[in-house]
Amino acid sequence: MKEINYKDMSFNPFNLISGEWMLVTAGNEQDGCNTMTASWGHLGCLWGHNDPTAVIYLRPSRYTKQFVDREDFFTLCVMDKSFKKQMAYLGSVSGRDEDKIAKAGLTPVFADGSVYFEEAKLVLVCKKIYQSELQESGFLYQETIDKNYPQRDFHTMYVGKIEKILVRDDEYLK
Repeated sequence: MKEINYKDMSFNPFNLISGEWMLVTAGNEQDGCNTMTASWGHLGCLWGHNDPTAVIYLRPSRYTKQFVDREDFFTLCVMDKSFKKQMAYLGSVSGRDEDKIAKAGLTPVFADGSVYFEEAKLVLVCKKIYQSELQESGFLYQETIDKNYPQRDFHTMYVGKIEKILVRDDEYLK
């Protein structure tokens, strides 16, 4: 993989997140890691800086959350379409119960205080800079709560400064 600058990227962020999905991954070589599939999130800039950021949301019940909470970094990995079956599996099985990363045939790479997958076609290495639980009082429409949070298990939002972008080929470059 090669490192690129975010200014050289060309892609549709909406399709990247909701269409291609991402693997949210955190951990370290000594204590282990975990990953989950995500199709919610945001990419952009925040707080008047030109630094790129990624925003992810994790429910309290997700095993990956304890890894993201513990570590300074998380990664977002976009996989080739041929991994769609593994992506669905990684989003529906808990790493508490089995080594789902190995079962999905992925190879963890531990580097730069983070972990990502050798098979990824795009990796965003993100340093956590903010986290907060979504609050019921912040929702403007009750139907959003009723539809997405009937158990009131609100996501925690994490903002990560994108420290490094790795690509397998030139698919995401201008």
